Amino acid sequence: MLDMIIKGARIVTPSGVGEWDLGLQGEKIVAVTLPGILPDEGARIIDATGKIVVPGGIEPHAHAAANVQPGARQLVQGTPNAGPIDHSLGAIWGGTTTVIDFAPVPNEGDLAQGIHDFIAPWLGNAYTDYSTHCIYRNSNTPDAISRYKELIDAGFPSVKIFTTDIRPPEGRVHSLTPIGRIDSGRLEDVMTQIARHGGVLAVHGEDDELLMYNYLLAQQRGHWDWYNVHMIHSKAVEDLAFRTVVRLAQRTGVGLYFVHVTASDGLDVISEARSLGMPVYGEVLTLALSFNCENYKEEDGMKYHTYPSLKYEDDRQHLWQGLLKNDLSFTATDSSFTTYLDKIAGRNVVDVRGGNIGIEIRMGVNYTEAVVKQGMSLERYADVTSTNAAKLLGLYPRKGAIMVGSDADIAIIDPSAKKNLSMDDLHVRDYSPWEGWEVEGWPTTVLLRGKVMVDNGQLLGSPNDGQLIPRKIDPAVLQRPAF
Repeated sequence: MLDMIIKGARIVTPSGVGEWDLGLQGEKIVAVTLPGILPDEGARIIDATGKIVVPGGIEPHAHAAANVQPGARQLVQGTPNAGPIDHSLGAIWGGTTTVIDFAPVPNEGDLAQGIHDFIAPWLGNAYTDYSTHCIYRNSNTPDAISRYKELIDAGFPSVKIFTTDIRPPEGRVHSLTPIGRIDSGRLEDVMTQIARHGGVLAVHGEDDELLMYNYLLAQQRGHWDWYNVHMIHSKAVEDLAFRTVVRLAQRTGVGLYFVHVTASDGLDVISEARSLGMPVYGEVLTLALSFNCENYKEEDGMKYHTYPSLKYEDDRQHLWQGLLKNDLSFTATDSSFTTYLDKIAGRNVVDVRGGNIGIEIRMGVNYTEAVVKQGMSLERYADVTSTNAAKLLGLYPRKGAIMVGSDADIAIIDPSAKKNLSMDDLHVRDYSPWEGWEVEGWPTTVLLRGKVMVDNGQLLGSPNDGQLIPRKIDPAVLQRPAF
């Protein structure tokens, strides 16, 4: 007997799009059939006529647990950072059902337990399912790097590294938050371990020496106001770091993806590597698809910033082409947010606050901008918001697909929903860079493992519904560009 049947919608599956009925039992999808075949006795019926059913979104890049650790960055006292409960709440309202966080790898003791301890704030505070990337830094010992397989065995196969400390020494916050550069020696060792054991490497790629010199030049030339941040986190900084990392990846055979690609220069490096058959992928933020560095010049232009930085309009257009033509594989948020007061407090290139509040709008804004305005197919839309991230990070086919046997993580989009976004439409914090944006199409019903979490303006789920999901990556995505 089925627990639920979704009828009348266009359903986006790995095999294509069709007007099918969807049968759910417990937490799983158990049937995708022609209309009218499924026995509906005792089943809850969701009439989704005229709507579109896609896999629940996968957010591959969010900083949540770090925000509630001791010493987390805060510019204005009394303006709390958003932790897992806020991130997952925004995500579920916006059609995203799985969120990937970040946690630093310890040097001593049980490495996997150290990761679990860091992401403990998710327990009982998750409207979505979740997992985490593991961060290696200069502070990690060769022994901790050699023990990477322990993380794989614990269901944490993805590693994140930073090639820069992002800010000059006077602007760094020394705390338990996981940001920190890795040197080339450790990076090659990490890559070797990851390639040997079947993981994937996520890269924040900026050349540290050039970046730090750019800070010095900005100070000497009077370019210290926040709206010059793109001159420091420049196109050349991205290009040089990406090329260095790709060269090391060639030597080690590691599969990797570059997070938050911001410039045509970085996109070109990814395209070249993929043309050589390297398993290199790219992530782009909805922020970078929506705005450019000219927005920094607005009175409260700090609200548009996250690191590395927005670039120019030409770069924004190139990023769209990369997404439409498969050189970029999925969208993300780099979600890490606080209140508006804290976000706009930083007035110079060191103090300007990173992170953005886009986790709720990602699915809806991407639908409007990609499908409605640029003709992206529904299959490709599902790929870039869910499926490709699920495949690369070891969640597929449990997540990221509408197919028999998959978790019933579902977003139902109403393509007739047309409005200008207001804060009354959103559910976390007190500002959004997308306030006032015209959208056409929005998630109106969201299911997590078969449970209706959001339905027509009502939150029905609880923060106890989310679970930690173990991951294992299919070797096929690590051998060549698989999507």
